[in-house]
Order: sequence, then structure tokens, then C-alpha cells
Amino acid sequence: MKNNTINKKEIEKFSKIAEEWWNPEGKFKPLHKFNPIRISYIKENIINSFKLNNKNKPLDNIKILDIGCGGGLLSEPMCRLGAQVFGIDASEKNINIAKIHAKKNDLKIYYECTSPENFKTETKFDVILNMEIVEHVEDVGFFLKSCSKLLKKNGIMFVATLNKTLKSYLFAIIGAEYILRWLPIGTHEWEKFVKPEDLIKILKNYNLELDSLDGMKFNLIKDKWNLSSDKSINYIAKFIKN
Repeated sequence: MKNNTINKKEIEKFSKIAEEWWNPEGKFKPLHKFNPIRISYIKENIINSFKLNNKNKPLDNIKILDIGCGGGLLSEPMCRLGAQVFGIDASEKNINIAKIHAKKNDLKIYYECTSPENFKTETKFDVILNMEIVEHVEDVGFFLKSCSKLLKKNGIMFVATLNKTLKSYLFAIIGAEYILRWLPIGTHEWEKFVKPEDLIKILKNYNLELDSLDGMKFNLIKDKWNLSSDKSINYIAKFIKN
């Protein structure tokens, strides 16, 4: 087992296009389209799990760690919902973009260029977001172990990633990268996709139990993402730490 989860090739890939994070028509356009469903899923699940009832700031006082936060596409909405947000990313460029954008929007978010195993903090978080990141790290097992150490007992970890199926290869790589050109070619490597059962098995080792598992599907006609029972391409899972 490695003691480092940073995949230099992946970091370089995303650092090259870091300037585009906040351009809804740029290289991260698919993520901008993806964001509304992610935000509502996370928000509803946190509210229900922690029985929150603040109407104005629904996530008030919840400490969230956004791992692989990129330019802050998820950190910022979480902050606006009232959460205390920490965002970490192994790309210096991503973190700089995130810091500038948060400052411009007067949002208090703590950003640091680091990886979970190197993140020095006394804080244990209520919620950890691992969104579209596990398919880009060097050692998934070690990565998730490092993440779980940062989570409070009864805390929630959300993991969104791509299933390792023939369908995901056809749609997420051939379709999204080569045919529709939604993503730069080489964004994903099918070998690094993670089956839900493998994810569940790994996290069980670190006292994280699966609470819910949902598929996410893009509706071409409506041009938006929806939750779905089909987990064969994209899925999102919610784990609770025992």
C-alpha cells in the first residue's frame, strides 16, 4: 500500500485547465450541469440526517470537508447554505482559482493545497465530500482510509464516481470524450473506475456503512441530470461512520 494518493499525471491534467473552472461554457461545462443535482442531494441528505431546521441557512454549523475541491464549484454553494467549509485539492492552481473566486464573492472558505493523508488538522468533520475524485487518485484504498480518519463518528461521507461497466466505458469515455466532446480526451481512465460493491467493501474496513446508493443519469432532452435507479454509469453513495 502506498502512503501517497496524489497522481501527478491527473494533477497536471486538471491544472492545465484550471483557468476554466468558473466558465459554465468551458471545459468544466459538464460539471456545471451536474452541480444542481449534487447540491440538492447533499443538502437534503445532510438536513435529514442531522435533523436541521434553519430555513435561511439550512446547513448552519455543519463542518464540511470538500476533498478534490477543484475551483470550488461545490464548496461555494455549501458555504452559501451556511456550512463551515474546508476545501482541499492537490493542485496549487485549482486552490488559487478557488481562493480568488471565494474572495471575489465574499465567501469565507478555508482552502489548502494538500491531500487527505497530508492534511494537518485537529478538526473532525461532520461531512466529507468525495465527488468525482476517487477515479483520479493513486490508491483508492489508502485515499479512503485517509479520508475516514477526518470524519466524526456518525458523520457522513458522500462519494460520487463512475461505475466500472461496459456501459460506462461506452458513455463516459467514448460518448462524452470522443463523440460529444463534453470532456477533454483523456479526462477519464476506465481502469480507475470503481464498482459500488468495491467501494462499499473498502469503506466497511474503516467503519463506514452504506446508507444509500443512487444512480445519476443525464436527460438529453431536458439537458439536465436526474437521480435514477440506473447505477451503471454515474452513481452517488452516502456512508455513515459507526
